[in-house]
Amino acid sequence: MTIQNWLIRFQEAHGYRPWALVTGGSSGMGLEYARQLAGIGCNLLLVSNQEAELGMAAEELKQGRNIQVVPHYQNLATETAADELLAFCQSENLQIDILINNAGMFFFEELTTENEAKALTMMRLHVFTPTKLCVLFGEEMKKRGYGYIINMSSMAAKLPCPGITVYSATKAYLKSFSKSLYFEMRPYGVGVTTVCPAAIATPLYRLKPNLLKLGVKVGLIGTPQWLVHKALKGMIRKRRVVKPGLMNRYLPPLIAILPHGLVKKIWQKFK
Repeated sequence: MTIQNWLIRFQEAHGYRPWALVTGGSSGMGLEYARQLAGIGCNLLLVSNQEAELGMAAEELKQGRNIQVVPHYQNLATETAADELLAFCQSENLQIDILINNAGMFFFEELTTENEAKALTMMRLHVFTPTKLCVLFGEEMKKRGYGYIINMSSMAAKLPCPGITVYSATKAYLKSFSKSLYFEMRPYGVGVTTVCPAAIATPLYRLKPNLLKLGVKVGLIGTPQWLVHKALKGMIRKRRVVKPGLMNRYLPPLIAILPHGLVKKIWQKFK
């Protein structure tokens, strides 16, 4: 079944066009999710802390389409972010059928007291808020008997490496949490899909454009379009995990067998 056919069946079954909530929807992977969902006719709630980019994304997505796009400026790295977002949806009468927990951040640094605040922000963004959003919006989906959740983990969940200490740990949490939640939500008709991409050509990693292009050309880096298409196909089939690409298959085992001494030397070179 194609994603377009899924939308037709959804509308026939429920009598309305679905709403998708995309966190981090103003750029990168989140914007690509929004583009592909808009392309099949989903209504969209885009949440981001990039106010200018959010407005531009909303205008782009509405262009030439008979859909509703609601931009919502919000910092998701706070303790009350999930509750505030649910309250916003309730105040606007937005019933969320697809929740995509995509918002994230990345830094490659030794963990110190100097970047402790940044690490805490990452933990809130990757762990606390997605968990709470799954609970809050998941409860609404359970009552209706249908719904879809995508949680964006990473291949880094299997790579506890220096420099990405907090990043890999938070992504490992999100992967474990989502894979377990899948079984809890399945009896209620709600799908939970964990997406574990390898390297993807987005601004998240702050690589130079020429390096991104080279990585895509040789197959080491995937495109957002390719990954999101795979993720959405997995979502409509209610797959538990989506982890496409050869790097996902071969890189983690190769890194796992590296001698600790070699890992230490590599870290000393790049830190």
